[in-house]
Amino acid sequence: MTTPSNSSRYTPADKMASIIADHYQLIQVMSRFGIPLGFGDDSIEKTCRDNGVDCTTFLSVVNFVLDGFASYQTISDLSLKSLLHYLRQSHIYFLEYFLPAIRRKLLDGIRLRSDNVSFLIIKFFDEFVHEVRTHMEHEEKYLFTYVNALLDGKYSAGYKVNTYSEHHEKVGSKLKELIKLIIKYCPDDNDTNLLNDALYDIYRCEEELESHCRLEDCLLVPALLNFEKSIGFKV
Repeated sequence: MTTPSNSSRYTPADKMASIIADHYQLIQVMSRFGIPLGFGDDSIEKTCRDNGVDCTTFLSVVNFVLDGFASYQTISDLSLKSLLHYLRQSHIYFLEYFLPAIRRKLLDGIRLRSDNVSFLIIKFFDEFVHEVRTHMEHEEKYLFTYVNALLDGKYSAGYKVNTYSEHHEKVGSKLKELIKLIIKYCPDDNDTNLLNDALYDIYRCEEELESHCRLEDCLLVPALLNFEKSIGFKV
């Protein structure tokens, strides 16, 4: 989805600290761009420059995460290299940190037993993680490789960018089943605090994965198509 550029909430002149004070969830965005804490009262523009991050791309992701919109003007100015780095770091976060952390909480919270619904909960979660991993590995192997080839001036790759977003529709259905299973049928002798904490993280994971997929569809794909057009390359 696109909308005029005046929907953007933050600009290069705003202080970097303000985006964290206003929206703590943007800490993850900063982390995935490789921007550490400790930037004082520096502007977003200066902080990005000091850390070798493309400011336009950073702000596009920040404002998209907050508003769910991307401007036509901004898409043409995105750095595919910087955006690809952000998306790859997002994959690492989900697969190596967030999802394993949720699994540990589930195991501790339900006190796993093989003869009741607790076993089924872990089974559903592992199947979901497998789907996410398969999807992200497919992106790494095909889409990201295709983008890097274009950036290196190799225009012979035949990846079908316009059908890419179709894969996103399959991600997340297993997670919805898991949420229903936990809420309706979880054993009553579980660790309530741990299990509720895990359930909260599962909801957050669902939201973050949805945002991640929409960002790829609404920022990466249009930026890639625009780049193909700019170099006169036709799929």
